[in-house]
Amino acid sequence: MAGEGWQVSGVEFSEEAAGRARALGYPVHAGSLETAPAPASSAERYDLIAGWMVLEHLHDPVCALRQLHGWAKPGARLALSVPNANSLEFSVFQDAWFALQLPNHLFHFTPRTISAVLEAGGWRIDKLFHQREISNLVASIGYAMKDRHWFPGLANSLIAYPWSNGHLYVIYHPLACLLSACGQTGRMTVWAKRKEDD
Repeated sequence: MAGEGWQVSGVEFSEEAAGRARALGYPVHAGSLETAPAPASSAERYDLIAGWMVLEHLHDPVCALRQLHGWAKPGARLALSVPNANSLEFSVFQDAWFALQLPNHLFHFTPRTISAVLEAGGWRIDKLFHQREISNLVASIGYAMKDRHWFPGLANSLIAYPWSNGHLYVIYHPLACLLSACGQTGRMTVWAKRKEDD
């Protein structure tokens, strides 16, 4: 975004990661969203706020969304990515679902519940996309195999797939497209618009 001329800033819980971003010249607050400073003036409020796989980690998502609402300009957009607990993956794998990631994920959302949480936080969904991504599914298969002590080497490779280079992405892409079209992939991208005060 900065490369396209946008003025950017960030919030990063990890001091090390925030330091790396600051070393590249980006203003990044190190700490929680709750401790991050608000924009200094209405002119510095945000047009776009993005959080990729963040909301499910927050202790109070509605409070965080309200805070972001206050930081946003009228008409601002919010882009979020969260796991989809209404997916076929979760139905099939249950406690072996890769995106469950307890205790790191404090909340899990479905299309209905993410809409309700956003509304409570001052945002209204414009669009919801089911990502053409099945790395959660691949890793969940690995967890299920590991739980049953089947082919440990293969199971560990499948579990590592989301963090690997994804060499098999091309092979999995047709299945990812089909599951996405049916709303059944394990990750959602939500675009929301700031609700204005009446």
